[in-house]
Amino acid sequence: MEFWFTEHHTSGVNFSIKVDRQLFSAQSEIQRIDIFESKDFGRFLAMDGNMMLTEKDEFIYHEMIVHVPMAVHPNVKRVLVIGAGDGGVIRELARYETIEHIDMVEQDELVVEVCKKYLPVTACCLDDSRVDIIYQDELKFVRNCHDEYDLIIVDSTDPFGPAEGLFTKEFYGSCSKALKDDGIMVNQHESAFYNDDAIMMQRIHKRIVESFPISKVYQAHIPTYHSGYWLFGFASKKYHPIKDFGSTRWNARGLGTKYYNTQLHIGAFALPNYIEELLRDVE
Repeated sequence: MEFWFTEHHTSGVNFSIKVDRQLFSAQSEIQRIDIFESKDFGRFLAMDGNMMLTEKDEFIYHEMIVHVPMAVHPNVKRVLVIGAGDGGVIRELARYETIEHIDMVEQDELVVEVCKKYLPVTACCLDDSRVDIIYQDELKFVRNCHDEYDLIIVDSTDPFGPAEGLFTKEFYGSCSKALKDDGIMVNQHESAFYNDDAIMMQRIHKRIVESFPISKVYQAHIPTYHSGYWLFGFASKKYHPIKDFGSTRWNARGLGTKYYNTQLHIGAFALPNYIEELLRDVE
C-alpha cells in the first residue's frame, strides 16, 4: 500500500508527495501538526493539512524572506519575527553577527518543540542567546510595540484559521508603529497563479499599501508551494528595495547561500505582467 500526502490547491488541482513514513502527528490547542518523511523532499511539516516546508526546498523561502531586507537596511540591530516556529527564519538571521536581539512571537509552543526534535535543519538556531521566544497571540503582542524594531519578518501560515488576524489592516498598521522610522517589514505574500490565491494576494497587498509609504512585491520559485511560484512583500518607511540596495555591503559579509544572491535580488522585483496588473488594480 502506498501512502501519499495531498494538499488541495484548487477544486481541480492537488499537490501530492509519496510518503515513506509519518514521524509525528498531534492536535495542539490551535492546529493539527504532522511531520512526514519522503524520498524526494526529505522530512516535511504540514499544519492543518497545509504544506509548511520541506527539507528539500525550505532554503529558498527562508533565504528570500531574510536576506532581501538584510541587504537593504544598513544597520539592523533589533528584529521581530512573527510566527516562524520551524526556526528557518531564525537560522538565517543568526548568521548576522551585527544583529543584537531577535524577538520571535509564536502562538503554538508545540510547533517549536516538534521542529526542534524532527526538523533540526531549520530549528538549529532557536537556542541562540540573542533569541527570545514569546508564546503569545501575535496580533496582541505587536499592538503593544512602538518604535522598537529595525526589521519585522512576518512568517505566518496561510490567511485563514489561526493566522487570519495577521493579514488585517490593523495588524499591518501595528507593524508600522512597531518599526523605527527607517524600519522594514517583509511578509509572505501568498501566490497569485490560481484565481482564489490572486484575490487573497491583492487583499494583502492593499492593506499593506495603506500602512506603508513604500510597498513592493518580489518573487521566488518554491516547488512545494501553490503553483511553485511564491510572492513576498517588502514594505518600508524609508528604504527602497532596489534604490537603497547595498549589494557591495552584503557581499562583503561573505555569507554562503544556496538560492539568494545580489543579482537575483534585483531580478526578484522584476515581476511578470500579470502580477503587475494584479497589483495595479489595488494600488
